[in-house]
Amino acid sequence: MNARLISTALGDSAAAQRVVEEFREAIASTGLVPPGRIDADGNLHRFHVAGDKSGSRNAWYVLHVGGHPAGAFGSWKVGVTHTWSSDQTTISAARRRRLARLIEAAKEKERAKRQDEQAARAVEAQQQWELGLDPDPHHPYLLAKAVRPHALRQHGVVLLVPLVDEHFRLWNVQSIFPNGSKLFNRGRAGGLFCPIGRLEQPGQLLICEGWATGSTLHDFTGHAVLCAMSAHNLLVVARAARATWRDAELTICADNDRGTPGNPGVTAATAAAKAVGARLAIPEFPDGLKGTDWNDLARILPEWRAS
Repeated sequence: MNARLISTALGDSAAAQRVVEEFREAIASTGLVPPGRIDADGNLHRFHVAGDKSGSRNAWYVLHVGGHPAGAFGSWKVGVTHTWSSDQTTISAARRRRLARLIEAAKEKERAKRQDEQAARAVEAQQQWELGLDPDPHHPYLLAKAVRPHALRQHGVVLLVPLVDEHFRLWNVQSIFPNGSKLFNRGRAGGLFCPIGRLEQPGQLLICEGWATGSTLHDFTGHAVLCAMSAHNLLVVARAARATWRDAELTICADNDRGTPGNPGVTAATAAAKAVGARLAIPEFPDGLKGTDWNDLARILPEWRAS
């Protein structure tokens, strides 16, 4: 009888319920909020980390029943893994090794599933991108940001931002609507960027967050830009850039989130710059003026020029 059938057979029993509840308590004891439903089928399941971005599922668990129930759980967000057994005091080295193999097999199955899903989403993104035409330079978003439509296409009223990896394979597309709202497709996001400018042996290469910021930086400096699209993606993109364009001088151009506790834009940009030995550039605003990024600065101070 396989794990799924065992789970089904024991699903209504008090013993099985106790196992699930003990496992749930073990998850909660580490500060993670366990999911409402826990399946003891030996497969890897993902769930939400409290406080993380809505819709994300960066925590995981595996629970196996049959013989001696055991499982594991953790968070990809903070990089931790915990193992669990219904009888922690007597768990043997052999059972720990068996559990480790179970965890790795479940993770590998999940990785393969995610890769297949990402590949399918990439096909959809490519089809969406191919429907796009040259953008209207008078699109409301472009006018509001006072930028040219570098690297973009347009489908209907929606601007399309291509998101590629270091090999320039298209994996995803960001849609920008006339009112400025933005939407990423489902699928891969980490490590992707929108390139602006020529990337054949660039002497200087800038890395920033949003596309409008990247467009502004390219116009004002003439340098190629990689738009990482978010602060938490800066480090991954910076590492890919360092490996791909080894001779380029990298500069991480931060968002200055001075009104947000911890200033996540500067914090993430500083970490990325230190990790790859890049320069760090932070926009500074006159007292009393709002703004966070280089596009804001350029619109507030038209005479600004990047140094």
